[in-house]
Amino acid sequence: MSEPILQVRDLRVEYATPAGPAQAVGGVSFDLAKGEFLAIVGESGCGKSTLLFAVAQLLTYPGRIAGGEVLFDGVDFTTLKPEELRRHRWRDISLVMQSAMNALNPTLTIGAQLTDACKAHTEWSDEKIADRSAEVLAMVAIDAAHLKSYPYQLSGGMRQRAMIAMALLLEPKLVIMDEPTSALDVVAQRSLMHQVETLRHELGFAVIFVTHDMSVVSHYSDRLAVMYAGEVVELGPTREVFDKPEHPYSQGLMEAFPSLLGEAKELTGIAGNPPSLVNPPEGCLFAPRCAYAFDECWKVRPELISYGDHQVRCHLVARTRKHDA
Repeated sequence: MSEPILQVRDLRVEYATPAGPAQAVGGVSFDLAKGEFLAIVGESGCGKSTLLFAVAQLLTYPGRIAGGEVLFDGVDFTTLKPEELRRHRWRDISLVMQSAMNALNPTLTIGAQLTDACKAHTEWSDEKIADRSAEVLAMVAIDAAHLKSYPYQLSGGMRQRAMIAMALLLEPKLVIMDEPTSALDVVAQRSLMHQVETLRHELGFAVIFVTHDMSVVSHYSDRLAVMYAGEVVELGPTREVFDKPEHPYSQGLMEAFPSLLGEAKELTGIAGNPPSLVNPPEGCLFAPRCAYAFDECWKVRPELISYGDHQVRCHLVARTRKHDA
């Protein structure tokens, strides 16, 4: 992997609750290379979106970063003041929100919102802003005539593409996407993903893409991180994780969506519920739902162990690998 543009080190995020702090992200670490597409998957409530907001330094009360580093081009975002962060946002790092209808201002045209973003971060002339706005809309296959359109006049897929256009306005090095396909039908999902992949190769930006649907990113991401209860339980090349998932939770996610190939088989879910993040269990957080749990799993929290390009947080995998060796 080339030199990383983003380095997340032991990042921990807590939410204040009446029962005490809930650790929504617990010691997450990963690197992101220039131009790389990293997908983060997991069921709802596992900490995916919280991780993204922590990386972008957009957390608000009751959330707070309890520890760790977010190094972007060697600069630790967790130590920067709001005005210093503002100079990096949109220029170096941008965010595509989950619901474009909620993220876009319904009272302003698409062109006006692109203009606001440009004027907030550049000293461009009105003419240059107009040219750049039309250019980024063309990148996502939207006619420049829609610069005069309001968000409600666009389809769901067009609104999401308009958000991506806005994210690419100042040619950032990293684009963070928080479940941008969740409200779209499968045809619009595929169209949007293809558009993102094409632009990534043309412009060279890196992508962190969060979703709860593993099939959405199966053919587009370079690496796949599986999160459970605020922890990364498996991280590796996407095809490796899909073809041979090692963590029992990853295996359960794979079995929870249908395949178009092979024999038809009944889908199986993962029994039980995620643990309390206020009072988590002593050992492995997945142990209460794991069919393979043994004594050590209930007593000792497993570490994320590397096996080549693959990382897994599981006592069973560690024991099996050691035995095979």
